[in-house]
Amino acid sequence: MNVAIDTSAFTEEAYELLSELEDSLLELEASPTDQELISRVFRAMHTIKGSGAMFGFDAVAEFTHEVETVFDMARNGTIPVTKALIDLTLAARDQIRSMLDAAAGGEPANEENAKRIITGLRALSNKDGGAQAAPTAPQGKAQAKSSPDEPNLFRIRFKPHQEIFSTGTNPLLLLNELRELGACRIVANTENFPDFDSLDPESCYTAWEIFLTAQINENAIRDVFIFVEDECDLNIRQLMDQESGMVDAPGKKIGQILVERGDINPQALEQALQPLGDRLVQAGAVSADRVRAALTEQQVIQEKQEKKKSTEATTSVRVPSEKLDTLVDLVGELVTMQARLNQTSSSLGDHTLQLIAEEVERLTAELRDNTMSIRMLTIDTTFNKFKRLVRDLSTELGKEIELVTAGGETELDKTVIDQLNDPLVHIIRNSIDHGVEPPDARRAKGKNPVGKITLSAIHSGASVLIRVEDDGAGLDAKRLRAKGIEKGLISPDDEISEKEAFQLIFAAGFSTAAKITNVSGRGVGMDVVRRSIEGLRGSIDVSSTLGKGTTITLKLPLTLAIIEGLLVKVEQENFVLPLAAVEECVELSREDIHKAHGRHVINVRGEIIPYIRIRDRFEIEGNAPQIEQIVISEVDEKRIGFVVDNVIGQHQTVIKTLGKNFQHSEEFSGATILGNGDVALILDLNKMVRYVEDEETKETETP
Repeated sequence: MNVAIDTSAFTEEAYELLSELEDSLLELEASPTDQELISRVFRAMHTIKGSGAMFGFDAVAEFTHEVETVFDMARNGTIPVTKALIDLTLAARDQIRSMLDAAAGGEPANEENAKRIITGLRALSNKDGGAQAAPTAPQGKAQAKSSPDEPNLFRIRFKPHQEIFSTGTNPLLLLNELRELGACRIVANTENFPDFDSLDPESCYTAWEIFLTAQINENAIRDVFIFVEDECDLNIRQLMDQESGMVDAPGKKIGQILVERGDINPQALEQALQPLGDRLVQAGAVSADRVRAALTEQQVIQEKQEKKKSTEATTSVRVPSEKLDTLVDLVGELVTMQARLNQTSSSLGDHTLQLIAEEVERLTAELRDNTMSIRMLTIDTTFNKFKRLVRDLSTELGKEIELVTAGGETELDKTVIDQLNDPLVHIIRNSIDHGVEPPDARRAKGKNPVGKITLSAIHSGASVLIRVEDDGAGLDAKRLRAKGIEKGLISPDDEISEKEAFQLIFAAGFSTAAKITNVSGRGVGMDVVRRSIEGLRGSIDVSSTLGKGTTITLKLPLTLAIIEGLLVKVEQENFVLPLAAVEECVELSREDIHKAHGRHVINVRGEIIPYIRIRDRFEIEGNAPQIEQIVISEVDEKRIGFVVDNVIGQHQTVIKTLGKNFQHSEEFSGATILGNGDVALILDLNKMVRYVEDEETKETETP
């Protein structure tokens, strides 16, 4: 029988284990004597090795065994956890990921790198342990830990689902791995076998009950079954503890054991045995009321225990991101149809249809909110990735830098998080290279020689603010201005503010590095950051104090799929402005235009606010009404007005990407379909303001 092995479960879990492994190693570097962390690293390696062998990843299993062997020595106290060991293990983690990537069709893993890592690990174990590294264990099997302490006793009930063979899983390999953990007694249960005519050779009908005696905890047993937990019924119970002895009281009756194991129900036992309470009442030892009270107490406790078990049994479900994207697209289409239904019901004036439309609107809103919440992920996973980046890069540059994270529980749309990684990498690399000074320079300034970079996130209305803050040298506005003049970005006569000088770091080709290195100096990176953040419909702000540090703030929308917008109209053209940026709407009369003497500004309660005429900007033909509307928005921390003919009102906007014909129209971030079938373009306010400012600058410079 040839069964195709589905390795996706292994690779998906392995990638997660590698991510957790990296976090554990970085924590272990700060606390090298923490036995729990050492055990966590060992268990991760052990699980990857055993499951890798079971799924046919023999090279991964063999390589991982070398790391596992060294950490087993560290776990037993034979060798200490040193920086060299952490460095090699992090390199091994990267090598395992490369091997998994290669198996998935990526670039081949560097075999020479694997050999160097193994040589280094063996040298550490020989030097520190005083013995040769242990020989390679059989693939897929775990090594039992020897110790004079009393072991624990576990009862494991393992009942594979009938279709487990279809995933390529062999239950016997799992039983063999349990044998390697300690002394095992295994009992096979064949009561579910059908008759010969009904037997399916590709189905599993056997269940096993294992009594395992080993110096391990329950987590080590669960690691054996980690990749088949969704394909079996698994129950693990500790019967004896090495410290306190029997977990359950000794001397149990056979009937009690059968009931606790679930082999018989209490009713059957009661029929076979006279209840203890009845016998005590008959003997006059206790009253019937007291027995009923005791039974009630027992029932309450059982109900509490069942409720707790039910709560603990609740698990999450893995869903491919492509399916979530499809679901969001369908919800978007539903939102559009719901708007069309509302408009149709209003135009017809049918009361019954309007009631139906209102109910559909309520259900659609709930479905939209729930669907959006499914795509929302906490940002802590992204934040944790940068601990390794800061560690490796600061070591390369000879600096001592600590990364502090805050607000990791903040949620963002998965699409935003996926596209946020590269911009943050560039910003953090710049903070390490340009921001934080070397230890000697910091000491000379009276600073702590260990620099600090703080990465934080916080909700702000319909947006999330992500800040990268360092306590380094800060930005020198005068130096930035001089470099801008040298690069031809500004003229020597230009008087720019400190904030405008800070924005020069985002110009293409701009760099203040004295020489080109592997980290910086080529003038690429921060301009990419700006484009990426604007591509997410976000904005970026820089604040800095010379000698004290720099803070870069990214303002991002919670989601890219559906936004609340303000629908406006110019002639017959529809436009949508992101509602989160809108502050207020005011009227623009002919008298206001006359008072401005041809300048595009308006006085709003004593504040002079510039504005952009949408009609003029996009050359829309027709005559403007006598009284126009100005939508005042905040763009790059400045108040800017956008003049339109009419403000229609708030609109739930499903964002559609524009076709290739509009790929150069960067002033639009997308489009949406209205309830009547018309298309409305979604304005990118940041880019529109920037383009207008650039055009005005060019006109001023032209003689």
